[in-house]
Amino acid sequence: MSAGFNVYWLLADVVLVAHLLFVAFVVLGFVAIWIGYFARWQFVCDLRFRAAQLLAMAVVLAEAVFGLPCPLTILETALRPSGGEVVYQGSFIQHWVGRLIFYECREGTFTVLYAAFFALIVLTFWMVPPRWSRRAKA
Repeated sequence: MSAGFNVYWLLADVVLVAHLLFVAFVVLGFVAIWIGYFARWQFVCDLRFRAAQLLAMAVVLAEAVFGLPCPLTILETALRPSGGEVVYQGSFIQHWVGRLIFYECREGTFTVLYAAFFALIVLTFWMVPPRWSRRAKA
């Protein structure tokens, strides 16, 4: 093992990538549903995909409403100091989105945004209804 390698640093980065993939699934999944609806992509109407996307956003909203920290954020912030790194303050989304747009918002602002996005996902269930898989019909 080389002197520069740190397993905690690696694990924290793995958690960070998992967190980014989770966020991408929720946000890009929503975008894909609408693009896919007009492009006639079959997977965007798959009930399992749609339910997973709705459940993922429901978890984010529930955490925000009840003031619970994200488990991935907890894990990452626990691993970073063990790897000798400084941990950021606030939630994952607040930190990284704030850095991207150079603007910090209160946690309540993000809760309102999460609720609005969840409402859009629910509305999309009505406007672009999911279908049972073909195997389930057979």
